Amino acid sequence: MAAEKNEIVTKDKTDIAVADTAQSDIRSLIHVIRGQQVMLDSDLAMLYQVETKALNRSVKRNINRFPEDFMFQLTEDEYQFLRCQFGASKMDVENNTEGRGGRRYLPYVFTEQGISMLASVLHSEVAVKVSIGIMRAFVEMRRIFANNAIMFERISAVELRQLQYQEQTDAKLEQIFEYISDHAESSQKIFFDGQIYDAFGLLVSFIQKASKEITLIDGYVDVDTLNLLCKKNERVSVAIYTHEKTHLSDVDVKTFNVQYPSLTVKYTKAFHDRFLILDGKTAYHIGASLKDAGKNVLRST
Repeated sequence: MAAEKNEIVTKDKTDIAVADTAQSDIRSLIHVIRGQQVMLDSDLAMLYQVETKALNRSVKRNINRFPEDFMFQLTEDEYQFLRCQFGASKMDVENNTEGRGGRRYLPYVFTEQGISMLASVLHSEVAVKVSIGIMRAFVEMRRIFANNAIMFERISAVELRQLQYQEQTDAKLEQIFEYISDHAESSQKIFFDGQIYDAFGLLVSFIQKASKEITLIDGYVDVDTLNLLCKKNERVSVAIYTHEKTHLSDVDVKTFNVQYPSLTVKYTKAFHDRFLILDGKTAYHIGASLKDAGKNVLRST
């Protein structure tokens, strides 16, 4: 009977110095599982300077002192999670005198209350001293969590806003995709050098949409421009705003007006881009001058 009571003893009384392990080292051995702060049986055995199997045997002999909120066995998923977090070798190798490989069962973990109870069932001076250090480490961990509670709340709030923003963005993109799928192809057209006929046909179709007036803003016009404008409907007036150094002469304007009235030319430097405006309602942004349609890259929107 005496031998049983003395089963859990330190291997060397000189090892009692281990009981003074720094709290920071102990805190690194505290894990959060099932919402509780716990320590592994193997880590506790290391601190208490006993074998893990001896520690667990002593607990089983006093199992009525260790309800589930004091001690519980890890599931396979929980065990694998810890192995990934802290390394397989640290989790697997059991501290035993025989040195025969790793554990053959899932580890047990102890809550703060369970660790306090351990001190009453382990018959060693080291266990008592180490338990005091562990209790202090648990208190320090609670203080750290409490002090950082506001920060954790702010982080959660930021993550929530990010999720809400992502959901809003996804919804907007979905609306855009639905609109694209439900509507006709964009009216924007691009023509490249050599596509003279296609560009000419597109611009003529624009010009013929006007029923009252056409306004052309184009810094570079010439007779080729008039060759396009002459495709307009009858009694549609044309106003051109262009640079003073245009290649369009007064004679060209008069000749055009004899057959396709009425055309007026006004000079301005206020515009850089080119626009074709129909009946004061519909405007087309023209990338190149009308006279260069199909000769340069032409974009119309």
